Amino acid sequence: MENRKTKKEIVKMLLNQNIQVENEDELIDLLLNEHLAVDVDKEDEVNAKLGDKVSDKLTSMAGSWRFIICFGLFLAVWIILNITVFDNVDPYPFILLNLLLSCLAAIQAPVIMMSQNRQSKKDSLRSRNDYKTDLKSELILEELHYQMDEILANQKKILKELEKNNIS
Repeated sequence: MENRKTKKEIVKMLLNQNIQVENEDELIDLLLNEHLAVDVDKEDEVNAKLGDKVSDKLTSMAGSWRFIICFGLFLAVWIILNITVFDNVDPYPFILLNLLLSCLAAIQAPVIMMSQNRQSKKDSLRSRNDYKTDLKSELILEELHYQMDEILANQKKILKELEKNNIS
């Protein structure tokens, strides 16, 4: 059987505070008055360190078509200049160019991974935020459904009383 939490436990978890209320109406009032949604991007901007900002900026540049085209042009110019203009600076197997490319890859890979890790953390925070908001909405809708049932039951009682009074 599924281990379901009580409304009080769920509200405690959502609000991150110890709650000393006796009835469910007070719980719903607490939920209605408390804002759970958080702007994850804004919070991340505030808490981002210089290294985080640099890795994000470098990742956005290195992962663009502009970078690919510019780097392709750089490679073509390097090869053409070393074949035609500069004799023996970096001859045909282009060992210096290979070293440059290896160094670039060695620096670029960890920076991209740092940025991806930060994005993963933001996604996780966003997911937890969505879960809390959905749970709050579910509790409020459940309460509204219960109240609607009460209103309908009271309305039926009133209609029966009116019919009974009209018959007599």
